[in-house]
Amino acid sequence: MRRLLALPVMALASVLTLVGCTTGTARPGAHPKPGGHVTSSTAHPKPGKLIAGSGVTPTDITLGALINYAGPFADRAIAVLHGQEIWIKETNAAGGVCRRKIKLAVRDDRGDAGQAKAQYSSLEPTVLGFMQIQGSSTAAALSQSLIDNETTAVTLSNSSQLLGNPYLIIPASTYDVEMINGLAALMAQGKIREGDTIGHIWLDGEYGANGLRGVQYFAQLHHLTLRATKVTADTNMRDVVAGFAAAPPVKAIALNTTPAQTASAAVINQELRLGVPMIGDSDVFTPQLLASPAAPALGNLSVVSSSVPFSAAIPKATHVAGAYQQASYPELPSSGVPYGYAIASLWGQLLKRACTNGDLTRSGVQEALHQLSTISTDNLIADLSFAKPGFPATRQAYVSVPDPAVPGGIRQASPLFESPEAHSYVAPRQGASKLGTG
Repeated sequence: MRRLLALPVMALASVLTLVGCTTGTARPGAHPKPGGHVTSSTAHPKPGKLIAGSGVTPTDITLGALINYAGPFADRAIAVLHGQEIWIKETNAAGGVCRRKIKLAVRDDRGDAGQAKAQYSSLEPTVLGFMQIQGSSTAAALSQSLIDNETTAVTLSNSSQLLGNPYLIIPASTYDVEMINGLAALMAQGKIREGDTIGHIWLDGEYGANGLRGVQYFAQLHHLTLRATKVTADTNMRDVVAGFAAAPPVKAIALNTTPAQTASAAVINQELRLGVPMIGDSDVFTPQLLASPAAPALGNLSVVSSSVPFSAAIPKATHVAGAYQQASYPELPSSGVPYGYAIASLWGQLLKRACTNGDLTRSGVQEALHQLSTISTDNLIADLSFAKPGFPATRQAYVSVPDPAVPGGIRQASPLFESPEAHSYVAPRQGASKLGTG
């Protein structure tokens, strides 16, 4: 599987520069807070003044990114980064934000919590916020630091357990909600029925556990017998799927797994002639699987996500796909590209509102987030609302299916929908205090 080398990507990201409003000034009476920005009881600076915080100069706004270039979810994270780079290039060419060019400082945390903390500590004083932090474990490890430094970050983990931290943005439906919608779609199609037995393979850790929470909720509502199996880094799912094939065999398999584990489960599902539908969250598939021996077995797989696939026939997705092709990136395109572009667009809206408010500090970014009751990304992601602390920003999703005939390897198979079960579901952080444990 082709992998992008870390140094070229970081070098490319570090030279993406762009723009400046008025010269940033410290607000009178403001006091330094952890992370180097300033806050004050004054709602806004005087007209014509712009308060600038960490990562903001008269010409630039610098944001950070922590990703893992070699982990099991690296393909998606790199695709997300490329989508962000496309948005940055376009935005800078159009004059930037607040007359400042956007710069992205990228670091490889190697998927290690200790490395992530070290890289975060290095970047934090120099950035306004983080355009992406990859992984549930990394987001959890940095959660308290983000609170202490009042630093807003978008996390590529969709775990609803992270929603208690107001500085962590999940611009998508969460894993538990994705699984609820996915199982609801299978039931609406008649592929599973009340009282059936289903299997669930979930990767040990916050990612898999959060998906399990949604599967358990749906199973309880519909009196399903659930055979849930926790797996670790092993990519051979033969024993697990063989257990699902034992009498009474399962009618469907839910997945919160790595793409390699998904591939193994699909192959064994076919080899054992179990042949049941498989439903997974946004992280279980990468188009590289279509170039692997597992490709013929992926016909039973569906993927649930609140963001569109690369091949989506909507104007903004078509635009992003064209820009990706023009950029001549070496990696296969994937749904991570429009998702990354949408994340960058979200950050752009926050920065524009903060600029309008005259407050390009970390507290100004948070204020902007609270003021933007709904954020739209031209349908790349379902419309997002961050008005209610602890609530998923959206409960809507698309169902997509692998298709080697389309760019990105996956094709949209349903319109955006929200199942009744997802609507009634109570996420674990709903009603939590704004600074509840993340």
